[in-house]
Amino acid sequence: MLRIGQLAAQAGVSPRALRYYEQQGLLEAERTASGQRVYPAAAVEKVRFFQLMYAAGLTSDNIATLLPCVESGHTDAAQREMLHAQRDRVRARRDKLQAALDRLEGVIEVTASHP
Repeated sequence: MLRIGQLAAQAGVSPRALRYYEQQGLLEAERTASGQRVYPAAAVEKVRFFQLMYAAGLTSDNIATLLPCVESGHTDAAQREMLHAQRDRVRARRDKLQAALDRLEGVIEVTASHP
């Protein structure tokens, strides 16, 4: 079991983020006799998953919808529809970022040949 500071350090987030995940119903902590939060070691990967999904632009509600899918390996029609929509949105974002990267690379190449 990990205390909140340990989980935060291993997952690369703040303790405040962990408390937020709890408030959103994404993460559950047990309490010690003295009231301290403790988490299973598997919570590290779970929190990293949250961070990745947030970075991709998903909301807490989207992530909450995904959790049963991730944990069970099964989806229903509504979950699949949401997954497809999020995948399409992330792909569109990736394409825009790739276009920006390509332009930056072009500027770097032009300016490198004219110091």
